[in-house]
This record gives sequence, structure tokens and C-alpha cells, in this order.
Amino acid sequence: MPITLPETLPAFDILSKEGVMVMSPGRAAMQDIRPIRIALLNLMPKKIQTENQFARLIGATPLQIDFQLIRMTEHQTKNTAAEHMEAFYRPFAEVEASGEKFDGLIITGAPIEHLPFEEVTYWDELTRIFDWTQSHVFSTFGVCWGGMAMAHYFHGVHKHILDHKAFGCFRHRNLSPASPYLRGFSDDVLIPVSRWTEMHQDEIDAAGLKTLIASDETGPCLVEDSCHRALYIFNHLEYDSGTLKEEYDRDVSAGKPINVPANYYPDDDPARVPTNRWRSHAHLLYGNWINEIYQGTPYDLMQIGA
Repeated sequence: MPITLPETLPAFDILSKEGVMVMSPGRAAMQDIRPIRIALLNLMPKKIQTENQFARLIGATPLQIDFQLIRMTEHQTKNTAAEHMEAFYRPFAEVEASGEKFDGLIITGAPIEHLPFEEVTYWDELTRIFDWTQSHVFSTFGVCWGGMAMAHYFHGVHKHILDHKAFGCFRHRNLSPASPYLRGFSDDVLIPVSRWTEMHQDEIDAAGLKTLIASDETGPCLVEDSCHRALYIFNHLEYDSGTLKEEYDRDVSAGKPINVPANYYPDDDPARVPTNRWRSHAHLLYGNWINEIYQGTPYDLMQIGA
């Protein structure tokens, strides 16, 4: 079954050409099916790139997905055209006022790692969203900074600044093979990492959270918060093949100190084309997450949080 996207959203044509099944809202309305409603709270500067990455993953399941885009109410993006934001995104205040509910919500990362959480300009609204998920979302997936922010808000887990950027593709261990979120996972998983902060395993353990995937080099990666029906992933399985290269080239061009992303280019040579060695696990993880939503979410959306 397909993912439902507006025909004018860039992801519609991009994913169609890749072979992902996409469907317009008009055509979807003709099917007598209750679609799974997944929203994306997109905090990343490059909105369209991030939309494509997540739509690609959640559109690969056998279920019909109704994909919705949400933005912070007052915060204005500088990297995406205002016309795109106006056409495809709804401010959270509008979503909140509508009273509608969602089977799943993905909260992305944001390039504001250096700031304490409480100093982020939209922190108050974001924490209101975290609270809102407990009554209006069946399962929430916090990604990178978004996951760290949720762990901090709900459990007081701190983020710690690294002395150098964790940057590259790192081997991770599958710590919970029996977890339904890791169904089909290998014991050893390669995952892209791009961050200046980390969360410590002992603090995650003390908070009563369960770490599902971790790396000896970059620490905890995928954490389950069953009390809040949430997953937190601090790394980037959703990344395209060239995303780390784009980040590296950007920093080199800007004259910023940056190490060559580890284990990414063949022979660690930036002149060579990087290969994608994480795509299958990305599809597995998000497919398993949606399957768990499907198995547990009520048929009547309004029963979520009841």
C-alpha cells in the first residue's frame, strides 16, 4: 500500500521515480481503508530533504500512510521557501486546536546542539508538544536532537558536549534481538552519526530507559521509553547516501574544522563516491515501528490517549 502525499509536494515525484508507492489524497479517499496517520515535526533547516528521507522510509510498508507535515508555530525557517512552508506545513497551534490525533509522530533533530535545551527559542512550545503526544499520539519517534530533547524533558537525562564531532559511519551492537523494533536486524549494524553531543549510558539506565542499540565508539543509539510510548534514536539511519558528504563539503568550504567522516568513503578517501551500507536497516527499523503502531493503535483515532 502507498503513502499519501500531496501531488505538488516534491517528495511525490521523487519517491514515485524511485519506485515507492505514492497516492494523492483524492485517490486515497476512494479506498475504504483507515490509513495510519504519521506526522513529521520537521525542525531541520533543509525541510524538503528531510521530508524525502522520512517519507521514503515510512512509505515502504504494506500499509496506507497518511503523511502530515507540522512546523513550530512562531519559528520561521530561513532555508526553505515560504511558499513551500505555506503550502504543505501546518503550525502546531493549528493542529493542537483541531483536536486531531495521530498514530505516530516523528520529531527530527535540529542544528542547535550547542545551546542548553531551555535556551532554544521554541523550547516552551516544544515541551507543550511533548506533553500533547501523551494524549494525542500513539507512538512518538524522536530523532537525534529531538530524541535527546525528549529524554531530557521526560527523564532529566543530560546531553554532554563532545570535544570533537562524532562524524561518520560507526558499528553498533544489537543489544535486544528480541525487541519487536529490531525484528530482522543483524547483530552488528552500521549507522551514520553526525553530532557534537552525546547522552551517557549510565544516566539513561538510571532513568529506567532501555537501550536497544549502542556503539563502543559513539555510545547509546536507539533507546526505548515505554512509559511515554516513544523511541529515541540519536543517530541518522534516515540519511541518504550523500548526506554526510554534503555536511563534510559544507564545513570544508566554510573553513570550519571537520574530520573526514569515519568509515564512510572507500579507503576514507573523500575523492571517492561513498556507498550506502545502512539502507536495509533503516527500512527495517521504521517498518517495525509502523508495524508496532498498527498492531496496537485503536481503530478509532479519538480513542488514542483515552
